[in-house]
Amino acid sequence: MDVAIIGAGLVGRLCALELLKRGAQITLFDQDSADGEDAAGMTAAGMLALFAELESAESIIFEKGERSIALWPAILEELGIGDAYMQRGTVITAHPQDYPELDHFIQSLQAKVPQAKEIQPLDARGIAEYEPDLGHHQKGFYIPQEGVVDAQRFMEASYRYLSNNPAIKWHEKISVRDEELAKYQKDYDLVIDSRGTGAKDSLSQLRGVRGEVLWLETDEIAFTRPVRMLHPRYRLYIVPRPEHRYIIGATEIESDDKSPLSVRSGLELLSALYSLHPSFGEARVLKCVTNTRPALTDNLPLIQKEGNLLTINGLYRHGYLMGPSIVEEALKEIK
Repeated sequence: MDVAIIGAGLVGRLCALELLKRGAQITLFDQDSADGEDAAGMTAAGMLALFAELESAESIIFEKGERSIALWPAILEELGIGDAYMQRGTVITAHPQDYPELDHFIQSLQAKVPQAKEIQPLDARGIAEYEPDLGHHQKGFYIPQEGVVDAQRFMEASYRYLSNNPAIKWHEKISVRDEELAKYQKDYDLVIDSRGTGAKDSLSQLRGVRGEVLWLETDEIAFTRPVRMLHPRYRLYIVPRPEHRYIIGATEIESDDKSPLSVRSGLELLSALYSLHPSFGEARVLKCVTNTRPALTDNLPLIQKEGNLLTINGLYRHGYLMGPSIVEEALKEIK
């Protein structure tokens, strides 16, 4: 089977990896360079935050997220980066004035899915057992089921893996327009449209949601798992990476703008981080990264098949949380 994948970001790569197992010959087209430096999947923290996303999302997010958590280890092992997956849970806390909101947040999760009953309340001693550097916080919760994928390592390793496979052809810096899809449908047995925000002309409800993240470095903090802090404006997250580095995010702005980080966002993210732990005040800001995530009106993913054209889009901020399970569902009838 000859397959064209239009859009070689996170979804496109997951499709390619799965179709290779089925013996397909694959041609990847992407407007970005093949290393995916500008892809939303490269910007992401890679959090598998089943419960944190459930507060304002449909139950399908939870169900697909559970399945993806089961699928990710094998995907990463195949790429030779099994250690890029970590499932050590999440610690979530808040400032004392926000404790009522934190309690309400957890209660809303427990009302939605029975698995949320496993969320553990923590006092200062309990927080310190999981994350000693947060022991000065008096209240928090531990969510054991959540994890994280090192998104940058996945993007880099999948690039190497696919580039070295003789069944793959990779055409970079090619922007495929809607009117050109019909031509590809004639040339290939299957065409997968996974262009993300690049498909706005054909998907009228598709929009971009801007996200901004910071990369910091400090050896004064040693988090061993993702940490979330309820914030009046954001659900602030801090995700540890090797070499004393952390990804801090994320803003969520209704905009297609990919310009650099705004002063307002930078101040809010960094002040919230400093209030979480003052030692972050001496951290070094390595870089600021912005990107837009594809979302539809209902913020749910789209799988649509018309003839030999398969469209997968709208993963919003749930790319790593839902990606493997959405691709599995989309390809289940593809032989």
